[in-house]
Amino acid sequence: MSVHKKLMEARIKLNSHALKKSGHNKFSGYHYFELGDFLPHIQGIFHEVGLCGVVSFNTDYAELSIVDTEDGTQITISSPMASAELKGAHPIQQLGAVQTYQRRYLWMTALEIVEHDAIDAGTVEPKTPAAARVSEKVTPVSAKQAQQVEPSPGSLNIPADTKNWLQAVVDATGIALDLCKTADDVMSIFKNNRSIYDRLKSEQPDIYENVMSLFKTMKESFK
Repeated sequence: MSVHKKLMEARIKLNSHALKKSGHNKFSGYHYFELGDFLPHIQGIFHEVGLCGVVSFNTDYAELSIVDTEDGTQITISSPMASAELKGAHPIQQLGAVQTYQRRYLWMTALEIVEHDAIDAGTVEPKTPAAARVSEKVTPVSAKQAQQVEPSPGSLNIPADTKNWLQAVVDATGIALDLCKTADDVMSIFKNNRSIYDRLKSEQPDIYENVMSLFKTMKESFK
């Protein structure tokens, strides 16, 4: 049985489990899958069919390598990295938040776990990045490559030429807002990324309005 056939078998087996969403964004009013909702089920299924999943990170991509434990063949799921730096939060906490989001996206992509389409639904719920891709090769990651480049406080580190730029902005904004501790933190995110949001307003006014609504709701929550 090939690694592709085993992965497909794992997807079918996971469909027989009644997964429940424990994550809740109280500001936007939606529920979502957390890692703990599906990862224990996946690990049991992978052990049963003979697969092993390993997540790795570098400054450009997060990758999930799924390896056939019998013949060593593998599939790699990759997602572009996005980062958020927020005043008042420890850098390792910010890095941990980004990596947790990426791990969730990668496993959801690999196992075809479905959540509603946030953009079509008019919300900005994080969803599996459309830029996730499948390849047959893993590039080793050195410790130096894995170091995160620290941006200025409150800034979203999203290059203008990032693939799937729109989703990267939405995801990074959600991460940053989740880390906010004061109304000033909320305003800092917007002010320090004004050029990004100006572009968003010009190219996707509907999405821009949704994002601004989240800013307003988050700011008011601290009153």
